[in-house]
Amino acid sequence: MMSAIRARVRNGRLIVDEPTSLPEGTELDLVIDDADDDLDEVQRTALDAAISRAWASVQAGEGRTTADVLADLAKR
Repeated sequence: MMSAIRARVRNGRLIVDEPTSLPEGTELDLVIDDADDDLDEVQRTALDAAISRAWASVQAGEGRTTADVLADLAKR
């Protein structure tokens, strides 16, 4: 499962003010968002959706191995 949850730091604590369907006690690994990527909110939403679709594709067995991709690139 891959999704984004937005949090803010307030008084040294992470504050998440979004509903979630995650089970009680779920642990999350938080990654600092790079604010310097020059994406606006529409572009970020589109990127997040594309990444989620790609991840779902991989989980469904529709991915390709690195060796396969490199072999195709070598043919060019």
